[in-house]
Amino acid sequence: MTTSKFDIADYLDNKEMIAEYLNTVLEDGDNADVINAIGHIAKAIGMTKIAEETGLSRPSLYKALSDGAKPQFETIMKVLRAIGGQVNIKPI
Repeated sequence: MTTSKFDIADYLDNKEMIAEYLNTVLEDGDNADVINAIGHIAKAIGMTKIAEETGLSRPSLYKALSDGAKPQFETIMKVLRAIGGQVNIKPI
């Protein structure tokens, strides 16, 4: 039996799946989880497209969205806009 590596980006193929995934991570994850999730979404959409829309280089995006990265808030907001997302605050 052969196995293949699971890559969540393979399943993020529409806006609804992307939103559900990111909202789940925002609710349950920590900062690193959120950054990784945004990276998975950017990969699913295409780093070249995200780079063009954000004005950042592909290497910069990969670095900013990698494990252990601490990207600037501005970078996160640019990427969120490029992936078609926005931040909403709900009282808890």
